[in-house]
Amino acid sequence: MSDKTYRVLFLCTGNSARSIMAEAMLNAMGRGQFLAYSAGSHPAGAVNPLAIEQIEHLGFDAQNLRSKSWDEFGTADAPHMDFVITVCDKAAGEVCPFWPGQPITAHWGFQDPAAISGTPAEQSIAFTRICREIKTRLDLFLSLPFNKLEKLALQRELDQIGAKQA
Repeated sequence: MSDKTYRVLFLCTGNSARSIMAEAMLNAMGRGQFLAYSAGSHPAGAVNPLAIEQIEHLGFDAQNLRSKSWDEFGTADAPHMDFVITVCDKAAGEVCPFWPGQPITAHWGFQDPAAISGTPAEQSIAFTRICREIKTRLDLFLSLPFNKLEKLALQRELDQIGAKQA
């Protein structure tokens, strides 16, 4: 891998579960080569406790995670992203802000575990399943030879990762 640090923004509507889990996992799994962020179009204002539980269960840091608006990343002085990845179908269909730097975009649709109703055990199982699905996709993402791929080839590879898991 190159010396470049890639910035990745994960988007979801509420920014309370899926995008938060993806942010925490990529920051840990990316070993300094990736700097991950997350945001939502309509942030819930709090991180779902079951998302925190999953992140910590995997041994990843959950201390500084917060639910935030994607508006923070659409300003001229915001960090320029290399990748913007939507993780829910609702956010993928919304009109997004302009992302400085023209990042590669992709959609990785995951079921919303926070929308699962049922017993606490059923909800926990849903979070475990979605967290595992996100981790699997991140493992594929991290296996790409970033230093050898040009931007268009990376876009195709990223699209294929989303299609494989759909």
